[in-house]
Amino acid sequence: MTTIPTTPTPDGGSIPVFGLGTWRMGERGSEAEREIATLRKGLELGITLIDTAEMYGSGGSERIVAQAIAGRRDEVYLVSKVLPSNASYEGTIRACEESLRRLATDRLDLYLLHWRGSHPLQETVRAFEKLKADGRIVRWGVSNFDVEDMEDLDRISTDCATNQVLYNLSRRGIEHDLLAWCRQRSMPVMAYSPIAQGALAGNRTVEAIAQAHDATAAQIALAWVMERPGVVAIPKTSHPERVEENLKSLDIRLTDSDRAALDRAFPPPRGKTSLEMI
Repeated sequence: MTTIPTTPTPDGGSIPVFGLGTWRMGERGSEAEREIATLRKGLELGITLIDTAEMYGSGGSERIVAQAIAGRRDEVYLVSKVLPSNASYEGTIRACEESLRRLATDRLDLYLLHWRGSHPLQETVRAFEKLKADGRIVRWGVSNFDVEDMEDLDRISTDCATNQVLYNLSRRGIEHDLLAWCRQRSMPVMAYSPIAQGALAGNRTVEAIAQAHDATAAQIALAWVMERPGVVAIPKTSHPERVEENLKSLDIRLTDSDRAALDRAFPPPRGKTSLEMI
């Protein structure tokens, strides 16, 4: 079993730097057995962070997670998200209770606003704080928030634990300002789609570096993301064998030459760009 490093959260807690994403899980009953097996394989390997959302499979992903962690809830750092359309005060509380029911648990370790919507942030934050006071969630955070959104939130509360955003070698826009903004506050950035849904596998530079490290393109992409302080990677796979492969990215140490080559192939941003989402 691998001991996965952690990174601090602003309240003095911590979060593992590597976890399992579950987007697109729970959408097809024929895939359920393999999806459950994949998550259980992760637990066996020491991967405790599992990220899901009420949106994924219209609750189906949460049900898959519930089956995978049955009898092992206390080992898991469980993350879910509320849809912005549900993020009124009462709606957030109701959505959280529904997620808890689907996940067959009494609490979430982290509860996120999936993206900013029309409901006032004050209402959502007030609901988060109520859920926290009631022991239904341990921490709360946001997803897909750019710097201006984070500054709006910061004027309401400084208790935000994380911001989950799209980040990988081919999507580096957050390096211009958002990554530093979060880092200054010891706020982890959770990188979703860190291997660009496999799209990096065909890149010559990534493949060459992978060959030099006797690794896969996905492992290089994950190693690149996780070597950044305060960044958490949550790759998604539905193949049990890929979980172990992805986990081995923690052992890869990129060289200065590797980094320079990757910067040439995937240049860092030269200015502000709109926050990308998928």
